[in-house]
Amino acid sequence: MGALPVEGREEVKRTNEIKTAIPLLEAIDIAGKDITADALLTQRKFAAYLVEERHAHYYFTVKGNQPGLLEALQFYFRDRGQPHFVEPSPPDHGRIETRKIWTTTALNDYLDFPYVGQAFLIERHVIHKKTGEYSREIAYGLTSRPPAQACPQRILQVNRGHWVVENGCHYILDWNFDEDRSRIRTGHGPENITRLRRFAIGVIKSRGARSVAQKMRQLTRNVRLVFDYLRMTENSCVGRHTN
Repeated sequence: MGALPVEGREEVKRTNEIKTAIPLLEAIDIAGKDITADALLTQRKFAAYLVEERHAHYYFTVKGNQPGLLEALQFYFRDRGQPHFVEPSPPDHGRIETRKIWTTTALNDYLDFPYVGQAFLIERHVIHKKTGEYSREIAYGLTSRPPAQACPQRILQVNRGHWVVENGCHYILDWNFDEDRSRIRTGHGPENITRLRRFAIGVIKSRGARSVAQKMRQLTRNVRLVFDYLRMTENSCVGRHTN
């Protein structure tokens, strides 16, 4: 298998991410839908593509790869007052989490970014019940949705949904593939194998498996069963295998 042409430089990685994301979305009807992305895809070209060509809406995270945007958001929200919405989450996995959000349309015409409907800041407070350890995280973002279409509570829901999916994938990679202890460390090997693992997880999830781990255990070291599961053999059929 050939190595992916990623040199490790931020600008090259960013370009490759956009070139990968757009073809993937081409096959999906996203008109009117909300598209979330982490900071690497917070790019003017991608924002214009979503809104102009696909008639969708974006929710982007703003970090250091967009220093001008980040500086403007940090300056505006420096004296932010009381949050516009607070969401206390029930204890989950031994932690108590509270999310606060501030939103604004005051920067819409100032920011050098297409189709900004509002900017936002999300503050996440976490207390680990077992140790009492406290942490606070701040995330800045932009959405093309105006306040009439996305209230602060709605923005929080979309943001939380994005990280539930992202963290769920990382959990599966670590737990089922033991990725953190992988010995593949040279060249483009780590990135290549991670993409293959993500692809495998996506295939299993797309077929409605109740448990990715259980399905992996069932299919492991059995090539014929894998082919039947993917319906790649002549005698495989829709009703033959359960999820």
